Amino acid sequence: MNYAEALIYLEQHYTFDPADRTTAPSLERMQDLISVMGDPHIGIPTIHVTGTNGKGSTSRIAIDLLAAHNLHVGGYSSPHLERVNERITSNADPLSDDEFAAAIDLVATVEPLLEDKWGSTITYFEVTSAAALGWHAETACDARVIEVGLGGTWDATNVLDADVAVVTNVALDHVETLGPERSDIAREKAGIISPSSSVVVGEEDPDLLPIFQARENAELWAVGHEFELIENRLAIGGRAIDVRTPFGEYRDLFVSLNGAHQGRNALLALVAVESFFGRALDADLVAEVMANVSMPARFEIVGRHPLMIIDGAHNPDGAAAVTETLYSDFATEEPPVLVAGFNVPRDPREMLLALGADRAKAVVATSADWSKALPADEVSTVASEMCDNVVWVPDVGDAVDTAKRIAGEEGTVLIAGSLFVAGEARKHLT
Repeated sequence: MNYAEALIYLEQHYTFDPADRTTAPSLERMQDLISVMGDPHIGIPTIHVTGTNGKGSTSRIAIDLLAAHNLHVGGYSSPHLERVNERITSNADPLSDDEFAAAIDLVATVEPLLEDKWGSTITYFEVTSAAALGWHAETACDARVIEVGLGGTWDATNVLDADVAVVTNVALDHVETLGPERSDIAREKAGIISPSSSVVVGEEDPDLLPIFQARENAELWAVGHEFELIENRLAIGGRAIDVRTPFGEYRDLFVSLNGAHQGRNALLALVAVESFFGRALDADLVAEVMANVSMPARFEIVGRHPLMIIDGAHNPDGAAAVTETLYSDFATEEPPVLVAGFNVPRDPREMLLALGADRAKAVVATSADWSKALPADEVSTVASEMCDNVVWVPDVGDAVDTAKRIAGEEGTVLIAGSLFVAGEARKHLT
């Protein structure tokens, strides 16, 4: 199988999202698949990360910390920004086209053996999840960091028994599948905890902590108890943090990511890797990793005149964090021009308010080239209720260029609302 054939094979399996399931959730097909593949989910120490927001940054920092210990670290995340290869990584580097094709071929080779039993086609996410696990095993990874796609209990990645299970936070998102209450979502996320898992909980709500404690586990560390963020200060190009962990303290760590929330994500990654090794980490090594971490489309600055910011925030809590970062950490002479596009079933009004559309100089409504994208004219209609200057530009690249003209060289452009919009904008600008 070559790369082009791998993409065609994947497209044939893009049938529905997990949220569209009309049957009872089950891991049976995924378990059958990896069994025929030789159980690649077994034998590699794993950090498994779930949460409403912060999974990507927490996972990336954890990968970098593990790799700094001379380990070969496999990674898996979703969705991708620009190319599907980004979902499966080796020491944070996406697989090459040939490597990705080989990973997909591991699944394609065995799928026909199970089609009669299933009576249906496995999903795109199941294919990429199984491909990642298979590739990590084939290439003898020393460790891996796996992001949950949706929820936890019924996510395709949950065929794993994680050595370290991380819950970044719990917010109201995907309520049609996981909700309706935060407690329901917490229970779904707690589903990644197994009796052998060490658990790192970043959710601060004391009412939700018992949900995670109720799952049988090896040990559980919770923010505000076993570890805490002592200081989280604005610094040039990121954050300066002081933290207490179960094994000690780390002072004046510079994290090269923008936003107070990234200080929290860095703490979670650090504690997860401490749990992985069962000891404190070398302070100089931690400082070097934190100072050099990078995350595309996480309050990523891709231009200066005007200031161009891309963020993949795609739910209200994430969008609010972006807006807080912009207004708290970046002193601009005038409000930003907002380029906004969302996916179904997002409420555009809720998202626009979280992104500060009512304070924006202008809103450029757009739509990603994706089947689940909310039409740009619908975004425009809602935005017009909040902002006097609204432009409807369906193509993301054209929308970015329009926003740059409106902002002028001394202005600010914020592009957010969807990882798909962020990915198209990034491809256009970088």
